[in-house]
Amino acid sequence: MKPAIHHRRARYRSGCAAALVILAAAPALAQKQDHSPPARPVSPNPYKTMAPLAAYLPPSEAAEIALARSAAPPSISDDAEILVFDARGHHRAVAGKNGWTCMVQRSWNDALDKPDFWNSKIRVPICLNSAASRSVLPVYLERTKWVLAKRSLPVILANAKALRVPAPEPGAFAIMMSKQGYLADDIGPAGPHVMVYLDVPASAWAAGLPGSPIGMALPGYKGSDTVFYMGVRKWSDGTLAK
Repeated sequence: MKPAIHHRRARYRSGCAAALVILAAAPALAQKQDHSPPARPVSPNPYKTMAPLAAYLPPSEAAEIALARSAAPPSISDDAEILVFDARGHHRAVAGKNGWTCMVQRSWNDALDKPDFWNSKIRVPICLNSAASRSVLPVYLERTKWVLAKRSLPVILANAKALRVPAPEPGAFAIMMSKQGYLADDIGPAGPHVMVYLDVPASAWAAGLPGSPIGMALPGYKGSDTVFYMGVRKWSDGTLAK
C-alpha cells in the first residue's frame, strides 16, 4: 500500500488545494475597514484523468528492479520476487526464494478520492511478506488491470465497490524504506517506515492518540481493515533518516 509516511509526520497526506475562506461580516461591523488578506483561489486538480500510459512506465526493466529492491534491506530484497510494471501490467522479472514480493506501486494504489490518484510521478517501492503478498497485493494488481483497460475513475470506483476484498491474513506486513520513492507532490520521498495490515479498527492499536507510538493508521482496501504505519530510523541502505 499507497498506497508513505515519515516518522515525524502526523499526516499521510495533506490536500493539494488551499481552502477558500469566506468572511461573513456582522451587520454592526459592515462599515469597518477589512484588513484581512484577500481570499486565495482554489488550485485546480492537475490529475483529473489518467495520463498517457508511457508516463507511468519505468525507464527500463533494470531500473524498475533496482527501485523495487530499494524498498527493503538487501537481506530481504535480494531474495524476494520482483514484479516489474510495463504496458501489459505487472510481471515477475526475478523469481523469489524467501516468500517476499518487492515492486514499485503507482498512483492507483492511493485512496480513490485522493487528488493524486492519476499522478504519473508517483513511485512507491514496497516489499510485502508472504501473508501480505497473498492477501493485500492481489487487490492492487486487480486495480492495475482496470487502469490498463482504460477505465475511468467512476468505473474504477464502481469496480472497487463490487470487488470482494479479503481480509489481510494474520501477520501481513510490508516495508517501505527506500530513499528513492515519490509519494506525492507535497511529500516527495516517504520517510522509512513499516506497515502492519490488520482486520481491526484503528482504535484497537490506539493509533493517532496523543503520545501513542502508533502515530498513524489508514483504512485498507477492504474498508473495515486498517494499515498501521510505524516509522523506523534507517533507510534500506543502512543510513540514518534525518
